[in-house]
Amino acid sequence: MQINFNYNSLSFIILIIFGISLVIQLFYHWGIFSKVAFYKRNARPKLDEELEPVSIVLCARDAYEYLIELIPVLLNQDYPNFEIVVVNDCSDDETEEYLKDLERNQPKIKPVQLKQHLNFFNGKKFPLSMGIKSAKNDLIILTDCNCMPTNDQWLRSVVNRYNNRTEIVIGYSPYIQKKSLLNRLMRFDALQNGLLYLSAALNHYPYMGVGTNLSYRKELFYRNQGFISHYKTSVGDDDLFISQVANKKNTEVLIDAEDAILTTPTSSFRLWTRQKSRRYSTVSKYDNGARVMLSLFYTSQFLFYVSFIALIALCGQPAFTITNGAAFYIPILLFFFLLRFGTQLFIYQKASKRLGEKGLLPGLIAYDFLFAFLSPWLRLMGRMNVGVE
Repeated sequence: MQINFNYNSLSFIILIIFGISLVIQLFYHWGIFSKVAFYKRNARPKLDEELEPVSIVLCARDAYEYLIELIPVLLNQDYPNFEIVVVNDCSDDETEEYLKDLERNQPKIKPVQLKQHLNFFNGKKFPLSMGIKSAKNDLIILTDCNCMPTNDQWLRSVVNRYNNRTEIVIGYSPYIQKKSLLNRLMRFDALQNGLLYLSAALNHYPYMGVGTNLSYRKELFYRNQGFISHYKTSVGDDDLFISQVANKKNTEVLIDAEDAILTTPTSSFRLWTRQKSRRYSTVSKYDNGARVMLSLFYTSQFLFYVSFIALIALCGQPAFTITNGAAFYIPILLFFFLLRFGTQLFIYQKASKRLGEKGLLPGLIAYDFLFAFLSPWLRLMGRMNVGVE
């Protein structure tokens, strides 16, 4: 049996693209994502006397319905010394009255009432800055009103990641599982995005975090002048700040399933894609290494599917022929397609178990195929987002 390549054919050029994309995708899964899939941490939990006081900081705008569920859970955290700083960002609902009532009865609650917005600060950066300024402790832990810890050990888990060099702890925040296609798409996207930024941090190249499960020192925040370097950008209070201040020595990760912070998902596809495009709008402000890493992943994912479809469509003009075995052309292509899918299934299964994601694997290939085309569109929309500046 002999393989003869049709070097001058369009199919051969596409075959080269398919091969390069396959190799890149395999490298990401085995060389990068495997860091999360096979992550193990055996550090000794800190004793109570070793746990430094912390300040939980969250911003609330018309979030009364979320706060009445979240605050009792936070107050129930098994931690010796903490406060909860809640910034009421010009709410029109019952948030202000609720926080005032809490302040009278709960010494751990510290409300910060904002009555007006500042024109030169967009998004939540100003209220978040005011919350950090009002915090009495150096160790800051961030989350959002529409989030929920999975147990009462969350604060301990975060602080246990700190050592003498640590200034930042990056966590994972999956969406609450619901029975809808949009929910599954959102959870797959969170999983894929989590694999990218958590694996990068484990490979000593942290470039972002998510503000729903993030911690850093107040001293680090002020040493780097907070959000001043990107204050005109409405988003980026988490990823752009972490991209600015994180390095391989000062960053740890929090990725065990019991340490995740559950986020309430949106029920609107339009709202979700708008949120995603706004998130993608900050990528151009990452450093060159992070931009290359993200672009290479998404581009190779897109080209892998496009080139495979093209090779199947052009099977009448194959990129190569096999003497006495022409019928093997499509099975060979399918083998390499399934090689990539099998690798992804294995790594994602391990990573999903580690991160606490459930129910995504049966539709993995469909979600991955959809995002191969959806992600470039969202990235383009992010670049065109007029609300960023």
